[in-house]
Amino acid sequence: MTVEPRPLRADARRNREALVAAAREVFGAKGIDAPLDEIARRAEVAIGTLYNRFPTRADLVEAAFLPVLEEAEAIAEEALACEDPWDGFVLFLERSVLMQVTDRGFMQVCTRAFDRGSGLEKVKQANASRIARIIARAQDAGALQAGFRGEDLAIVFAAATATPDWRRGLALVLDGLRSRP
Repeated sequence: MTVEPRPLRADARRNREALVAAAREVFGAKGIDAPLDEIARRAEVAIGTLYNRFPTRADLVEAAFLPVLEEAEAIAEEALACEDPWDGFVLFLERSVLMQVTDRGFMQVCTRAFDRGSGLEKVKQANASRIARIIARAQDAGALQAGFRGEDLAIVFAAATATPDWRRGLALVLDGLRSRP
């Protein structure tokens, strides 16, 4: 027999929401290794309340970034829906790079491995499958160099985000990735 978790009291629900919002801000600015006491202070709760709601840092990171990974999932789906596969590939990269340059925590969530059973890792794996399809579509259309692989996205993101003018950096990378007749 499975016991359904009881709904949170209104004050506990507000504390949880405040902690998740504070975590998004702090992790976004400082990365997912940012001090948890800063998150508790920003949420205006005691550190014990943070640990009561989120026993581990990984629990808090998951609560803060699952919605963001779902946004990334929507971007990948939009890219797959593009009629022109190259346009879909470009859309995916432009939006993904923008998310990474504006959110340090998101960038770290994308590049780190989490427990395989975690919600974060499951969504990341599902997104990896979508990304592979985006790449394959662009290659099958002859628009993307045949040798490009999903692992090469790390190079694309690093190059595009290495300069404050990430759009220019990405444009240079995309120019190099485009197949030429």
